[in-house]
Amino acid sequence: MKKVLAIVCSLLLLASLASALAEDTTIIALITMDSIDQHWIALHEGAQEAAEEFGVDVRFMSPNVKDDAQQIECVNNAVSAGAKAIVVAANGPDAISAALNEAKEAGIKIVYVDSPANVEAEATFSTNNKAAGKTAGEEMIAYLAAADITEGTIGIINVNAATDSCVQREAGFREAFDGTAFTLLETQYGDGDAAKSQTIAENYITQGVVAIFGCNEGSTTGAGNAIKASGQDIIGVGFDKSDAIMGLIEDGFLLATMAQNPDLMGYEGVKAAVAAIAGEDLGGKVVDTGVSVLVKE
Repeated sequence: MKKVLAIVCSLLLLASLASALAEDTTIIALITMDSIDQHWIALHEGAQEAAEEFGVDVRFMSPNVKDDAQQIECVNNAVSAGAKAIVVAANGPDAISAALNEAKEAGIKIVYVDSPANVEAEATFSTNNKAAGKTAGEEMIAYLAAADITEGTIGIINVNAATDSCVQREAGFREAFDGTAFTLLETQYGDGDAAKSQTIAENYITQGVVAIFGCNEGSTTGAGNAIKASGQDIIGVGFDKSDAIMGLIEDGFLLATMAQNPDLMGYEGVKAAVAAIAGEDLGGKVVDTGVSVLVKE
């Protein structure tokens, strides 16, 4: 009986220690637009690197697909889980604002990565998307000139009309074509889904476009696949880096993509969250995490 009691006491002690450790662990929720795109997986990896360095528990609480209702649920789940901070890439500027405001009222620190919402945050770490979009446009113009194409229509595939990062990319891209003889068609939206984006690109190709621009990973992959299937010499330029995109570039169906630094966003986002939790005033700073133009090697 004494032996049984000793074992029971030991188990109770271990449970108590585990509970105490759990209470002492700082939980930071990482909520991206989805949990599938390689962009978000890379961002998660950067966040986990910071988590190990700063001794915090970063929990990837992202929806499976880009969906406002699911992202709102993720924010609410983060609050329920006792998160001290939420590092978030917002689907759109307004959809999750109410949920984020409720989290702030509960004392939770908000840090943006990739794309912000219309709620004040401790800091934002993202690409200067308008400038990067303009660079994409300039790259496309150079490729068109090299192919002796001086006019024609160009298709644009975006995620939606609300996601700030992609809206800014499109704005920069369109700005690059100001004063040229090219006609930029009305933007079509594929929700970041490669299959939907491919269908949109196929429709553009049917209309006789000379080039297609994809504003994110799914849009770019869809555009490249459509160009590949068409067998036509259409200029394809996009955004983000993935194995699929790099394969399409290597095979010549896409000519360039604007590669962000999602791992840096994730690392710096968690680092900022840790500082904010400790009481440091970050002043709402906005940090450009950079972009590189990737082409066939």
